[in-house]
Amino acid sequence: MPLRSLKEKLSSQSYSVSFGEVVKINATVITATGLKVSISDMVKIVSNSTGQETVGMVTEIDGGTFFITPFSFVEGFCSGDRVFLDSNGLNIPIGEGLLGRVVDPFMRPIDDKGTIHGGQLSPIIKSPISAMKRGMIDEVFSVGVKSIDGLLTCGKGQKLGIFAGSGVGKSTLMGMIVRGASAPIKVVALIGERGREVPEFIEKNLGGDLTNTVIIVATSDDSPLMRKYGAFAAMSVAEHFKDKNQDVLFIMDSVTRFAMAQREIGLALGEPPTSKGYPPSSLTLLPQLMERAGKEEGKGSITAFFTVLIEGDDMSDPIADQSRSILDGHIVLSREMTDFGIYPPVHILNSASRVMNDIISQEHFKAAIKFRRLYTLLKENETLIRIGAYTKGSDSELDEAIDKKKKMEEFISQGSMFITDFDKTVETLNGLMEILPPEGS
Repeated sequence: MPLRSLKEKLSSQSYSVSFGEVVKINATVITATGLKVSISDMVKIVSNSTGQETVGMVTEIDGGTFFITPFSFVEGFCSGDRVFLDSNGLNIPIGEGLLGRVVDPFMRPIDDKGTIHGGQLSPIIKSPISAMKRGMIDEVFSVGVKSIDGLLTCGKGQKLGIFAGSGVGKSTLMGMIVRGASAPIKVVALIGERGREVPEFIEKNLGGDLTNTVIIVATSDDSPLMRKYGAFAAMSVAEHFKDKNQDVLFIMDSVTRFAMAQREIGLALGEPPTSKGYPPSSLTLLPQLMERAGKEEGKGSITAFFTVLIEGDDMSDPIADQSRSILDGHIVLSREMTDFGIYPPVHILNSASRVMNDIISQEHFKAAIKFRRLYTLLKENETLIRIGAYTKGSDSELDEAIDKKKKMEEFISQGSMFITDFDKTVETLNGLMEILPPEGS
């Protein structure tokens, strides 16, 4: 073997001198003894017979026995295999070389574009931004989608949820936001989704363009630990660029799969199941991830969109409910609107942005409020209008809503490959609602 190859192989090994021993294995947990470890320590398990390796995390300690949750599957390992402490710990290499690449949670490339060089080791788990170091959200963050920019305006450093049932159009809206967002760096985390959705998302929703974009992938066939820490690893990548004074778009699909991964881990460790079988750790994990996004004084910002799968379109689902309480706004996608051919199917009346009123002009605010009011009137009187029971002239405001119905639906509809300018969107909305600019402007 050439000397250089030998040196590279030796430098890649980070085994401790001492080692422990596997004493028991089941489908989700490896039990070992013989090492002094702490909770969250990283270990490597090496098969004595085949040399096969896997990485795991210490998740429980009972006297001299410790329990390891592996990052991969346990087939091929047996009692007596050696366990080494991993001196790198739960750190991943992050740098500019990740831009334009598709990687796994350990930042290993899965796009057949060669090795990623450079990068500094950064911990996957970090504390969220301190409350007193958070910057005020006072700038608009345009995403190029009319219904969001005009009626649910997002601010730089805001955290929003995209709530939808299966097959309603989350991935399509995600692609529109990634392509249209006014951010120099974009980090996309695809957690727990089907493997075929990864190339589909890149080619169909992003048009194959990964400029200034990093995609972190942990598919549904990966272990629960990979799915769990895939989300945290993606957030660490976003924080790396935020710390370099960059404004980052972070988008994750989906929070529900992330919580399900923790459910599998928690139940395997004996946690009690609560609502819908989720253990308490699934709910406490959400703010640990979501609160790491935001705007930090003296640094850049992370504007985050988290998709939440609503099983049976039930907004009272425990993960949806907990997410809504943590986030700074929610965008609800409606199956009913897809039936009417309105895309993206953003349900304006059920959605809200908590910072919108602080970052838009007075005219924009008035136009958005009027749009919501007219749209509400249309929905409340839809049956009367359809059966011809409403007589025009009975209500002047409803008459205006009926007259503008077609143009309002055109405003919230947008082709998946079209991106709109924020100022143009606001101008269109103000004109539609007949809100005049102040005199002298």
